Amino acid sequence: METQVEKTTNKRGIGLILALMAGYSMIYMDKSMISTAVLPITKQFNLDPGQTGMIMSFFFLGYSMMQIPGGWLADKIGSKKVLMLSLAVVSIFSYAFGAVSSLMLFMTIRFFAGVGHGGYPPSCSKSIADNFPQERRTFVQSLILSTSGIGGILAFTLGTNLINANWRYGYVALGTLFAVALVLVGIFVPNQEVKVKTGADSKPVIKFSQVITNRNVLVLFVAMLLLNFLLYGNMSWLPSYLAQKFAIDIKTIGYLLAVNAIFQTGATMFAGALLSKLFLGKERTFIISATVLAAILVAAFVASNNLVLSMICLVAVSMVSVSAFVAIFTWPHKIMDKSTIGSSIGIINTGGTLGGFLAPLILGQLIKMAGGSFTLAFGFMAVASLLCGLCVLGVKKEA
Repeated sequence: METQVEKTTNKRGIGLILALMAGYSMIYMDKSMISTAVLPITKQFNLDPGQTGMIMSFFFLGYSMMQIPGGWLADKIGSKKVLMLSLAVVSIFSYAFGAVSSLMLFMTIRFFAGVGHGGYPPSCSKSIADNFPQERRTFVQSLILSTSGIGGILAFTLGTNLINANWRYGYVALGTLFAVALVLVGIFVPNQEVKVKTGADSKPVIKFSQVITNRNVLVLFVAMLLLNFLLYGNMSWLPSYLAQKFAIDIKTIGYLLAVNAIFQTGATMFAGALLSKLFLGKERTFIISATVLAAILVAAFVASNNLVLSMICLVAVSMVSVSAFVAIFTWPHKIMDKSTIGSSIGIINTGGTLGGFLAPLILGQLIKMAGGSFTLAFGFMAVASLLCGLCVLGVKKEA
């Protein structure tokens, strides 16, 4: 007899995936677009690198604070409610960001936008766990994570062109796109958690205290923190680095980073396929290989004085680092209980968002200390990538 999960997968799976992808695309568009928007904002309001880093970091502070509560809420009240609340909050604060004109307000609004973002990843993972059988979850999760590239493409094409005309227009458009994603989630995501009904529903309830002290959750938390020094450091400072080193304008930077985002999208989907088949049970090897290669490529990128060679290195860095991210993010689907996926992902991704909070802040100060040079900052990102690879050695395959 066909289970409820199988019915959901067959009848609503495509709409559900597309709705979750739409929301995630906007999440990543917002994360990527700020790195371009701060260029005219910095010029207009005479901000230094430390102040610019604060605008980007306060977003991730709010994001980090909401990850664990967001995952807990998704497990307790259902993923759809948290998804819709998250998108509504970010839509409102996107409009607000485009309407203000002081550093304090920029920081405050980005903080609350981060709070809105914080509930989306864990509740999205919870929705996947509730609506798809285990053997499909890694691929579905990687498919949805591929929207990091789609969001980047939107940020560096549509977003950059709007910012080039007037940075405020970019945030009006972003708020509207978040509202569209909210409607799609409202239509296509099931109202209640979907459970497989079996004769053995008597498993003991796993307490939140057990999840937050779980060895694998804590190791992956640290791994995600370290990896995101590279991912978000790159995302936050690349436009400024390219503008300074190669003296190119915002529009050109946008197109170059859009090309990078296209390759990143492909790499995310390819990584999901590899982790579902060739590297099934070999996630540790996959992550270590990717993080070591990423560190080498970062060094090559910052050492190059040729734009074409630098872009080749950048694309390669993006592809291997996002592959490591997919491996870490999807690993809990294989080693954690389905009932705690929301909380587990929320805790693990808090490491990622703390990395996102600390990276712009630390790197901004490193750039300032180095008199505007980015070499020290990129060296820091390469070391963080290597440490991430070492960290996953602590994961036990049996949760």
